[in-house]
Amino acid sequence: MSLLEVTGLSTEIDTRQGRIRPVDNVTFSVDAGETLGVVGESGSGKTMTGMSIMRLLPPGGEIVGGSIRLDGQELTGLDEGRMRGLRGNRLAMIFQDPMTSLNPVRTVGSQLREAYRIHRGGSRAAATARATDVLGLVGMPRPRERLDDYPHQLSGGMRQRVMIALGLMCDPGLLIADEPTTALDVSIQAQILTLIDDLKSQLSMGVLLVTHDMGVIAEYADRVAVMYGGRMVEQAGVQELFAAPRHRYTEALLAAMPTLELDRSADLATIPGAPPKLLDLPPQCRFAPRCAFATDDCRSTDPALVPAAPGSEHLYACFHPTEVKAQEVVVADRAGTELRQEPRGSDSLVQLFDVHKKFGLRSRRPFGPKRAVHAVSGVTLTIAAGETFGIVGESGCGKTTIGRMLVGLERPSSGSVTFDGRDLAAQGRNVLRRRRRDLQMMFQDSAAALDPRMTVAALIEEPLVAQGVGTRRERRRTVAELLDAVGLPPDAAQRYPHEFSGGQRQRIAMARALALRPKVIVADEPVSALDVSVQAQILNLMRSLQDRYGQTYVVISHDLSLLKYLADRIGVMYLGRLVELGASEDVYSAPRHPYTAGLIKAIPLPESAKAGTERAVGLGGELPSAIDPPSGCHFRTRCPLATDRCAEEVPTLTAGDGLHAVACHHPLTTEPLSIELTPVR
Repeated sequence: MSLLEVTGLSTEIDTRQGRIRPVDNVTFSVDAGETLGVVGESGSGKTMTGMSIMRLLPPGGEIVGGSIRLDGQELTGLDEGRMRGLRGNRLAMIFQDPMTSLNPVRTVGSQLREAYRIHRGGSRAAATARATDVLGLVGMPRPRERLDDYPHQLSGGMRQRVMIALGLMCDPGLLIADEPTTALDVSIQAQILTLIDDLKSQLSMGVLLVTHDMGVIAEYADRVAVMYGGRMVEQAGVQELFAAPRHRYTEALLAAMPTLELDRSADLATIPGAPPKLLDLPPQCRFAPRCAFATDDCRSTDPALVPAAPGSEHLYACFHPTEVKAQEVVVADRAGTELRQEPRGSDSLVQLFDVHKKFGLRSRRPFGPKRAVHAVSGVTLTIAAGETFGIVGESGCGKTTIGRMLVGLERPSSGSVTFDGRDLAAQGRNVLRRRRRDLQMMFQDSAAALDPRMTVAALIEEPLVAQGVGTRRERRRTVAELLDAVGLPPDAAQRYPHEFSGGQRQRIAMARALALRPKVIVADEPVSALDVSVQAQILNLMRSLQDRYGQTYVVISHDLSLLKYLADRIGVMYLGRLVELGASEDVYSAPRHPYTAGLIKAIPLPESAKAGTERAVGLGGELPSAIDPPSGCHFRTRCPLATDRCAEEVPTLTAGDGLHAVACHHPLTTEPLSIELTPVR
């Protein structure tokens, strides 16, 4: 018997537009010690399936049919008291958005201790010890100190780690992970997913892994289920699905992924149209309106799940499946071909010169010494007009702080940040407000960045109103155009942010940032919450707008394959310092810093499912504290090449071939990616 058995599950929710069915006749199972990956676009029903299992449906939601059995126990008929005893104990969920899931007025430690003591009892000291252990397991730097922090004091990646720790506090039998690594860089992502995978084996824990990242599915799932329009459209073992997808929707999702071997000059493949609204749907294949292979039978009959062969566990629901043959295995070529040495633009638009940024902290004891977080330390950088500059690094390395200084939201402690030849720190408040028309930022956490009391139309229109741009009719037309550009329907204008999925909220944030057609857009994880099809639309949109208007992008991301495709140049940051800088092809084909090599090696690749290659690993060691960083090279405590010189002397950013610069006493000169870095367990 499977650990979790879901049979014919249907869930309905009352909305202002009518009664929708986000989960429709869904059947699947998860065995103990198995990971089932669930993929699909935003609004396909992935998260609502998990919420139905947890019995945490929104107001107006109810399970209208089917069965959910955990260890043979039926969950649909349990009263709220008994269900509450299961949640967080035998059944746990890691939510996608940590900022809205964590209590902002309580410390991290109090929330972790509460989860443990409710289900396991014990003393405060025992709960504190358990909380410290779990925070350490999920890669939190200085876990004991973090217990006294509030959620807003942590970076997005650190908040996500707290959410994962909450889910693991009581060693649950079934863990539902809803985008558990959305906000994490690839090295921590590899550590976290490896951790979940190890715990799964040690505790015989079943994992339902909800994600839009097909690379994560390829490396960490045993089986995969593809959802569209509230229904399961394909289920198979991971290797079989990636080698030979049968449903046309699965085929389209795989084609839309940005991978390391993609030609940067070509647009990403996209899926036309938008997912169905799940309201008064006609009897047809739900993917038919967007499918190039749809015929009359697809538009009149809803196909059922059928096996790919008699007795096969590969199921699909498609009248016109792909041909039954394995696709050619294309292994990512990290060597690259054509190298770009010059940035796209020619004129300097943004300059950072010896920028430092420190954030003061209160002493932990009365009259104790003052402390400071060294967020950025001595960064010098020039960004040309019209180029796309990517910044990559682990959580807490200073990427977002650099972005906030670029748009004038933070002032450097020392050094200068200039835009169009003018020092932003020297501008008065009114002048800086006018300059903000040319400087816009897309924030990582769209739920926290969008006012929940404003409609989408008002949110997108607000920058235009603040800057006095256009008449009311012109602004409404601009809002409609932007909604269409980011793939949202016209009726989205009158809805509120909480009515959208995480990916849809990120599209709203994109439209808002584009409203004033700024010269520079600092995009902090612009597509981290998006499924691959919408991600492709947004990336193509960003490139087309850049070609049309000459916009400059500074893209902050933990997705290295995305930056290789999108960016002209890439800067790699570690603990506040710029450690490598070069053309994107150069950085990926021949990384010169050991840290960059470790990041690249940790990228989860879809090709691994087809080729059976080695799983990605994370960087070894613990990320040092930015309050008391290591002497000399900050990376030396995790670097296998470190020597005494690295502890005594700070390496400077020195150019090698062309524009490829590295800050390392022992830069890599061997074959790409030959360095071995120990994974964290």
